[in-house]
Amino acid sequence: MKTSISVAELWPQLAQGRVLIDVRSPSEYAHGHIPEAVSMPLFSDEERAKVGTLYKQVSPESALLKGLDFVGPKMSGFVKWAKKLAPDRLVVVHCWRGGQRSGSIAWLLRLAGFDVVTLQGGYKAYRNYILEQFAIQPKHIIILGGRTGVGKTVILHELAKQGQQVIDLERLADHKGSAFGWIGEQNQPSVEYFENQLFSVFRQIDPERIVWVENESRAIGTVFIPEPFWEQMKKAPLVNVILPIEARIAHLVQIYTQESKADLVASFQKISRKLNDKLRTALEALDRDDYTAAAEIALKYYDKTYQHGLDESTAPHILNLEADALHAPNIAKKLVALVNQTTI
Repeated sequence: MKTSISVAELWPQLAQGRVLIDVRSPSEYAHGHIPEAVSMPLFSDEERAKVGTLYKQVSPESALLKGLDFVGPKMSGFVKWAKKLAPDRLVVVHCWRGGQRSGSIAWLLRLAGFDVVTLQGGYKAYRNYILEQFAIQPKHIIILGGRTGVGKTVILHELAKQGQQVIDLERLADHKGSAFGWIGEQNQPSVEYFENQLFSVFRQIDPERIVWVENESRAIGTVFIPEPFWEQMKKAPLVNVILPIEARIAHLVQIYTQESKADLVASFQKISRKLNDKLRTALEALDRDDYTAAAEIALKYYDKTYQHGLDESTAPHILNLEADALHAPNIAKKLVALVNQTTI
């Protein structure tokens, strides 16, 4: 009977009903984990620190004994917990390197009648695997571009509704990518967990079909697009959506008037050096609830930034799609038609 599986075998096993259990400490799991994994920590953070200290400063044997002291009273609880997580008693267990922590839980659950396999190399092997996959599995990417306010995210979501493949980097990053991008979002994930979530989407993409990705800088707030995937994005064709500035301002006003004015002020202050004397004008406009005037000032800065990026673009093809208004269903249909009729 097989007692361990490689990372490549993980997802087929999960598709067959196995539950993935991460036995690392709570802080390890919080920093980054396999998105499909549930946390069942063998040690608390404090217990793990004590065991690690004994291992380094005293001996492996003393660390083992202390670990047994911690785990012994929890053993029945682990079995009961696992029964709730996996009623069919089919599980995959992993720790950091596929060592003693996952091995000990696997032993316990097998004793309790579970069908258990461990993940070879643990979470470390998973991390190495996904970073390699970003490099060796190229996708047929089309970059969805356009100046600030054209509604790229709305259009991307509409493309998905119309059956197109999309990767929504801003949703995964919990950030819209600009100085204002944090407004209305949750706390951003760690860079590591952002990469993990991206791979969960990436691995399900059909490489024979187009996948739409919104135009981004490599840094999205505090996270970064993995270098191999970023290289694919830089080499992909770019389609720019062009809207009148009035439509773009109206879209931004619709979004940001729902948010805290204090947050908008803080975001304008982040780009104060770029705005120079226009910062005071923008803040005065916000103070009198003139969001249109404030948005127009922001757009003048972001338009220059976007044009600079466009001038420096390494995209092999750059196409433009003009529209009179932000009507996402129509724009999405036209984008698909434009790409289908163009050899790119």
